[in-house]
Amino acid sequence: MDKHDTAGTDTRLDEEEAVRRALENYYRAGKPPWDTGVTPPELVALIEGHEPGNGAGNGALPPGRALELGCGTGTNAIYLARHGWEVVAVDLVDRAIEQARERAATAGAAVRLLQGDATRLDELDAPGPYDLFFDLSCYCGIPPHRRDAYAAGLTRRAAPGARLLMFGYGPGTLGDTFAGVTADELRARFAGWELADVTPGTNPFPTFWFTLRAGTA
Repeated sequence: MDKHDTAGTDTRLDEEEAVRRALENYYRAGKPPWDTGVTPPELVALIEGHEPGNGAGNGALPPGRALELGCGTGTNAIYLARHGWEVVAVDLVDRAIEQARERAATAGAAVRLLQGDATRLDELDAPGPYDLFFDLSCYCGIPPHRRDAYAAGLTRRAAPGARLLMFGYGPGTLGDTFAGVTADELRARFAGWELADVTPGTNPFPTFWFTLRAGTA
């Protein structure tokens, strides 16, 4: 390995460690801004069928198996379990998973919670297949050199026609060098998936809800 390779590896490891430390610091200091304790209406609309043009409950997504990436303290994993889904949820931060386990136990929700890296799913007990993936600002904070691994991990675990509902913020929102996500990036990284919908978020800075569908072959 030459000096350039070594420098590149060191930079990538530094980015991963910086993300880990930042997330741990958020949970150590208190509730992170993305972990609101309220299930987003976009997920509710998908699960319960409250989309425009549908009456309440019409068009609801039949329960199946779900994997949440970056589950935080478990709000959305518990919501999915209460609506009949078999749920596995992953987060990088120990403290978040501990709180999620406590909340799930209190709620009586059967959720399998795993501490680990969403870009290294092969190291976790989460083999799939899954009908639904949910990501609330996890992918958009992953260093770029790990994003292909994230996409490949989901693709290997996707049931035919599986959905990925992802919330992310636009590049430059946090003022760092790599955070953020665009529709063009998702189209490029998620080979074999269709980017079915992009809906702007309601935040005061650029955010988006992306819906992707896995191929049926």
